[in-house]
Amino acid sequence: MVSRGHGRANRALHLLGPTSTAREAGDEPLLIHRRTGAPLAVHADRWTALQALCKAHQEVDVILADDALQHRRLPRDVELLVFDARGAGNGQLLPAGPLREPVPASLGPRQAVLFNAPAPSVPLPGEFARRALTGAVPLASWWQGASADPAALEALARRSQQQALWAAAGLAEPERFFSMLESCGVRLQRLPLPDHHDWAQVPWPSQATEVLVTEKDAVKLPALPPGGPQVWVVPLDFELPDALLQQLHGWLVQARELRQPADPSASCN
Repeated sequence: MVSRGHGRANRALHLLGPTSTAREAGDEPLLIHRRTGAPLAVHADRWTALQALCKAHQEVDVILADDALQHRRLPRDVELLVFDARGAGNGQLLPAGPLREPVPASLGPRQAVLFNAPAPSVPLPGEFARRALTGAVPLASWWQGASADPAALEALARRSQQQALWAAAGLAEPERFFSMLESCGVRLQRLPLPDHHDWAQVPWPSQATEVLVTEKDAVKLPALPPGGPQVWVVPLDFELPDALLQQLHGWLVQARELRQPADPSASCN
């Protein structure tokens, strides 16, 4: 995978590894790498990231480019257009609006639409991602690789009935996280933060005893001062529809057959 690594400290090339930080890689690339273990490179120029990734991982034969529809230098076999509930926004391209390319009147070959929303937000046919909170895990345990426990989230919901818990989210739409927590029975006090918040300081009050955060925020919280509240990470899982996965797989197989290299040992084409 290649990404620009929005919000990181510099624009230089970085190949992610076990010791990578959010300052080096960006919060979303680091989270993806921790979740999947997939090879991942970040650079301000995604083409440079692509070249570096191919050189470092010659076994790779499929590259996923994050937020890269507008980067025409990148070759592409499949385009996945993802829309949330905001749809096309004001209809303008970056930086005047949210779009990386104009919304097409119809889908082209090997183009698919995925809605990260409960209903279609643009007039194109597409599939819907299914979202769910998978549980909760203490921040220190999350950094050690522990999985979220549904029973822990249920216990937090019960405790919140006595005293509302603080929930912080540095997302494009923090309210989605808060609403999903409430749908799990958690009574909370909201701490919405800017997308890619740097977490230079903790935003909750000193009297907070338990705080819930997203994984995207947790990657920027490797350690907290002692004596503070118990911080819980609440992962959000996305499940793609089987029909979309089968379609994408079929397109990639077709593309690979059309682009078989003359040298069987070559890869990352």
